[in-house]
Amino acid sequence: MASGRTHHLDASVVHHRWDNALAPRLVIDAGDTVVFETRDAADGFYHRGSGHDQVLQRVPKGHPLTGPVKIRDAQPGDVLVVEILEVAPRGDFAWSNIRPGRGLLPQAEFDRPYLQVWDLSDGRHARGMRDIAVPLAPFPGVMGTALPEPGSHVTAPPRRNGGNMDIRQLTAGTTLYLPVLVEGALFSIGDGHGAQGDGEVCITAVEMNARATLRFGLLSARHLPEPQFRMPRRAARACELGPQYVTTGHGPDLHECARQAVRHMIDHLVRERGLTREQAYILCSVAVDLRVSEIVDAPNWIVSAFLPEDVFTGG
Repeated sequence: MASGRTHHLDASVVHHRWDNALAPRLVIDAGDTVVFETRDAADGFYHRGSGHDQVLQRVPKGHPLTGPVKIRDAQPGDVLVVEILEVAPRGDFAWSNIRPGRGLLPQAEFDRPYLQVWDLSDGRHARGMRDIAVPLAPFPGVMGTALPEPGSHVTAPPRRNGGNMDIRQLTAGTTLYLPVLVEGALFSIGDGHGAQGDGEVCITAVEMNARATLRFGLLSARHLPEPQFRMPRRAARACELGPQYVTTGHGPDLHECARQAVRHMIDHLVRERGLTREQAYILCSVAVDLRVSEIVDAPNWIVSAFLPEDVFTGG
């Protein structure tokens, strides 16, 4: 891809909905690079001294997104090529929380709010929970183009434009392909994650302010139905090369299989590692990977939950 200009877009102005009527904050050419600053998913609500009681005080209003960025000559039917050059924390702390009624497990199992504040000051790990150090593998939870439908659309669900995909492999070195659905594409980004397990089961990752450097290109008239991406190599956290403990859940419903695998992992972490149930649930969200191990032998399928045991620095 040809080199172009480099632009900077700060997080002083954000938007909280997908809306193709929003005026672009920046107009660029294909081949240009943009350094984005983004706010955390709580829009700066939490700080290092925040406590559990503040979880229910926060009124969610959608992900704060930096953008939109208009790409000249981008037309519906084209594909926006997003090369992820770098993603890094923009600050020295992050957070994860349990909000009753949200996430994979029902409110009856986690009926009290819980907040985990992480220390990112060494630039390599999220620390703050017992003897646990979760390796940082930063990525944007939200990247997307504007929807063609008029009006304001919430950011929570992933859609054909990308949006809140929470795909942890969208780290530096990966190239994301997004459908262009409106003239100029109108790309926005936010929801920086320092680390996350596949599934993000408690509905939060290691949530942080971020800085993301992206280079943009265009493929004409490719008519991509949904986002796709290419990794030059397997995007694995360093700790995944070490020992892992795996729990499984089986049954005819994949969603319930996932719940069972996570429940079994929580039980394991409480029993073998001495974590509270809340700590265990959050660790599952930021470090445990859910995988569909088998989906062909009716009437039961298998979902497995993989815990990289190297997160336990005390051995």
